[in-house]
Amino acid sequence: QLQASGGGLVQAGGSLRLSCAASGCTLNTDAMAWFRQAPGKEREFVGALRWSLRRTYYADSVKGRFTISRDNAKNTVYLQMNSLKPEDTAVYYCAARINWNVQYTTARHYEYWGQGTQVTVSS
Repeated sequence: QLQASGGGLVQAGGSLRLSCAASGCTLNTDAMAWFRQAPGKEREFVGALRWSLRRTYYADSVKGRFTISRDNAKNTVYLQMNSLKPEDTAVYYCAARINWNVQYTTARHYEYWGQGTQVTVSS
C-alpha cells in the first residue's frame, strides 16, 4: 500500500526528495514516518509527522537538514533531504500508523511499510 521512491546517488552536500505514495487506499493515517537502515546496522528512526497536529519530529542526526511534509491531495508523504552526508547512505523506508503512538521512534509500532529506496551519498 505504501510505495517509496526517489532514492539515488548524490554527492555530499547535495539534495534528494523521497516520496511515499499510498496506492489503493486513502492516506488516512495520523502518523507517518521515515526510517533508514545502513548495511550491518539496525533500522533507525529518521523523522515523523503527526498529521492531526501538523507537528514533525526528527532524529538529532538529521535535524535542520531533513524535512517531512504531506500532500493529502496526492496521497503522498515526502522527505526532503538537504546537505546530505556520506553517513546518510542507507535504504530509506516510509511507515505509517493510523493512530499516533508516543513511541513514534520505534519501528515495530508502525502498521504499514513501504518497500524501501536506496540513498547513496558519495564523498
